[in-house]
Amino acid sequence: MTRKALLTYFIGMVTTATPDADVFRAISHPARRDMLDLLSGGDRSVSAVAAHFEMSRPAVSQHLRILLDAGLVSEQRHGRERRYHFVPDQLGPVWDWISRYEAFWKQRVDRLKQLLDEMDEE
Repeated sequence: MTRKALLTYFIGMVTTATPDADVFRAISHPARRDMLDLLSGGDRSVSAVAAHFEMSRPAVSQHLRILLDAGLVSEQRHGRERRYHFVPDQLGPVWDWISRYEAFWKQRVDRLKQLLDEMDEE
């Protein structure tokens, strides 16, 4: 494979992300998770979101862009203002992945409950 073909191949691999991967990447940053928490309480403008964070407004806009690209928020323009709305349905892939571990955690909690019940009996 030539250098150019190899480079094209690897660039294609890097830029071809699945929608699920975009969601996981979008929620990987704590500030973006906090923004989703904030937006779950209602629609907000960029300025209103930025007021809750110790970062520049352009940095907040960049984080919101990543959430928008992943489909986790929608944007609606009202004149010069952009309002962001949380789209919880897009977290489906995250829920699907986490639910695989539900039985594991249920088993652990059940064992803890059993241990605590035994301790109460003693």
